[in-house]
Amino acid sequence: MPDVRARRKYDASFRRRQAGETRMRMLDAAEALFAERGFAATTMDAIAAAAGVAPDTVYSAFRSKTGVLHALLDVRVGGDDQPIALLDRPGPQAVKAQPIPKRQIAAFASGVAGILDRARPIDEIMRSAAAVDPDVRALREHMSRTRYENLVQLVSWLAAHGPFRGGISREEAAAIVWTLASPEVNGMLRRERGWSTERYATWLADALTRTLLP
Repeated sequence: MPDVRARRKYDASFRRRQAGETRMRMLDAAEALFAERGFAATTMDAIAAAAGVAPDTVYSAFRSKTGVLHALLDVRVGGDDQPIALLDRPGPQAVKAQPIPKRQIAAFASGVAGILDRARPIDEIMRSAAAVDPDVRALREHMSRTRYENLVQLVSWLAAHGPFRGGISREEAAAIVWTLASPEVNGMLRRERGWSTERYATWLADALTRTLLP
């Protein structure tokens, strides 16, 4: 009787998990190098060496150093590497579902405080690199527009419950949120003034409530 050996079942989920872990290892290595050496002085080969992979693996995953920076910001904003749009994630959807505007603002402030803690260091790397690299400058402008568009959506969720204080338009409301919840303001309060994440979130919720709600 012939020796029939069972074939090993292909485990696609394991492969995906392994690829995801490798991708995150490359992004973590890139963030450390960008912070230590600066964006311009960091090479794709250095990212590969720090992550323990071949340079071709980094190029295959991100195509360019700007692509690494873009993916790194996406992951820090979203909190993971899942291909889910920010507004479709549980946090923003919980903000949308709140029936009371004041609670919507409080939930938004708490969520954005956590996002900025993760993403502000990458934004600072991007801001510095944008001064000398046109590709990074274009990326930062794109990400700024995307952030504003997301906040326009937030404002529409608030406006669904009634008008804003003093006849503030949706466009004005979006500009106010875009400014107060910016990485720059967060950095001034968190890093330069030493505020905790909780204190920043409480201040942001209070400032937006007082400014926007009747």
